Amino acid sequence: MTEFGGLRAIVTGGASGIGLATANLLAERGCAVASLDLDTGVKEPLLGIGCDVTDDASVRAGVDAAAGALGGLDIVVNNAGIGAQGTVEDNDDEEWARVFDVNVYGMVRVTRAALPYLRRSRHAAIVNTCSIVATAGVPQRALYSATKGAVLSLTLAMAADHLAEGIRVTCVNPGTADTPWIGRLLARADDPAAERAALEARQPTGRLVSADEVAAAIAYLASPLASATTGTALAVDGGMQGLRLRRP
Repeated sequence: MTEFGGLRAIVTGGASGIGLATANLLAERGCAVASLDLDTGVKEPLLGIGCDVTDDASVRAGVDAAAGALGGLDIVVNNAGIGAQGTVEDNDDEEWARVFDVNVYGMVRVTRAALPYLRRSRHAAIVNTCSIVATAGVPQRALYSATKGAVLSLTLAMAADHLAEGIRVTCVNPGTADTPWIGRLLARADDPAAERAALEARQPTGRLVSADEVAAAIAYLASPLASATTGTALAVDGGMQGLRLRRP
């Protein structure tokens, strides 16, 4: 497919997991892609640019470098994020600030830096990586859920603010995805196999979502084929949000 031919994209957190799968898929479909990540070790044709989304100067330098190398920007995939476990009382103020700094303020910084370039695009799209926890209560995810709830609301507000400028803003809401972060979470569990089985059973499909499946949804939302879609949250969660199945 070549619907992205001639378009330029940045993907934050593009060196692993959902970000890497998205960057590779966009590139396969004809997009010029820069990965903005602390890890710059991506393979061609991806362009790796060092970027810390918690530092405004680093973000502005990274976005400017990407736009300079690619000849402009058309697509921003705000994917960089970190996880957190626990109830509302299990994380101290410092941890709350740290996770919000990456998951929410990071998107603000990147979007703010990219907007001047997107305003000059013939096809401008922003896709934010949100989560099922923005719309469903999941145990032991209070802090993480709070950040993703903010991402969902931010997506809607941005979509309203920038529609007249020709910039579409959407988000994807993955269920539990088989990513390096989940791998680390499982490795810390007392019984990793049992914990993985519990996570799989929580989704109606009975399995974790793959990074490639989330990447495909992001690519659709970023594509010119979705030019009538904005202010939308697309669930990629194996039916977790919408289905209520009878137990066998």
